Amino acid sequence: LTGAQDGSVRMFEWTRPQQLVCFRQAGNARVTRMYFNSQGNKCGVADGEGFLSIWQVNQTTSNPKPYLSWQCHSKTTSDFAFITSSSLVATSGQSNDNRNVCLWDTLVSSGNSLIHAFTCHDHGATVLQYAPKHQLLISGGRKGYICIFDIRQRQILSSFQAHESAVKALALDPSEDYFVTGSAE
Repeated sequence: LTGAQDGSVRMFEWTRPQQLVCFRQAGNARVTRMYFNSQGNKCGVADGEGFLSIWQVNQTTSNPKPYLSWQCHSKTTSDFAFITSSSLVATSGQSNDNRNVCLWDTLVSSGNSLIHAFTCHDHGATVLQYAPKHQLLISGGRKGYICIFDIRQRQILSSFQAHESAVKALALDPSEDYFVTGSAE
């Protein structure tokens, strides 16, 4: 799966030189993040205008429409994570009201889909990592802060400044004992 600055999203197969599917044409908002769900049957794309779009991967048409497309953040959606069976999605980004980390239910109408919005990260959240064993979200912000959220209790457990500049990467070890952050500096 490839995403570009021009907004296009294309899927390829290792043994074929031609694209299998073009999910989005050039001319859309820049792609900020893309993932497959854990089952591999859906892919999601976040973009610079705050949208998250999700497609079924096993499409037979060359230009399929997303089955879900929501504006999750008013300025940009920088990252997202599929939670559990992918019917629950967490997003990070920048919104005018500082609700920069959100939980969404993809099985209900868009008007009722926001489960919880966390007010955190002045100037926006840049990255997001889901820790499934502990049911935690870890987010990094533009000012170098890390926030840890309990998604069961829907509350912030911890917040601290890890860097002087924007957090650009988060990685979690498989046992979920440690996480690593990387920053713009």
